[in-house]
Amino acid sequence: DQAPGLPGAAALSRRFGGLGRVYELIGFRPERDLQYLEINRKLRRLHPGIVLRTQQTIAALGGDIHCDPQTDLLHLNDELVISLVLARCQRLPTGLQRWRVHFDPARYAADITVAIRLDDTNETELDYFLLPRLNFGLSRVQLSERNVAEFECFRFDDLDFFYGLARRTDVRAGLHARNTPESLDSPPTPN
Repeated sequence: DQAPGLPGAAALSRRFGGLGRVYELIGFRPERDLQYLEINRKLRRLHPGIVLRTQQTIAALGGDIHCDPQTDLLHLNDELVISLVLARCQRLPTGLQRWRVHFDPARYAADITVAIRLDDTNETELDYFLLPRLNFGLSRVQLSERNVAEFECFRFDDLDFFYGLARRTDVRAGLHARNTPESLDSPPTPN
């Protein structure tokens, strides 16, 4: 970037499909492994599809949802603010896997962060952590293959529980059904 008369790194990156590709073409091997740059690029391509799928599923359940184009935060039923983040899998030299979930509480005050852990290829969703803001005042959390109970209790294999938060119920219809003569003869059912 500082060399006079030469294009900047961003221009070279656009022209050749990434800085890693530029280095490869000239035979340069950087000290740092730049594979994470390609993974990050892939994650940026995956994220909009996951946001759209989430919006469509919630809308199909009767929930009202919209995405703030400035922050990418989802606003659910004008009650909850949700952040969807992808946590890429990082393999340590020991062979163990780690996932980092980054929060930005100063800029984005999400009520719930849905952390989507990706598998070891960073191509497929592995599982989901629904992390409420009240419990996590941190800027980042590191997850592993096995986590302490404080984190595992927020782990889900699918998003059915999360989608249940969006499902709308007509409370008046439920009250009316409970007050019919037939319901008064039978014992109440536990919730």
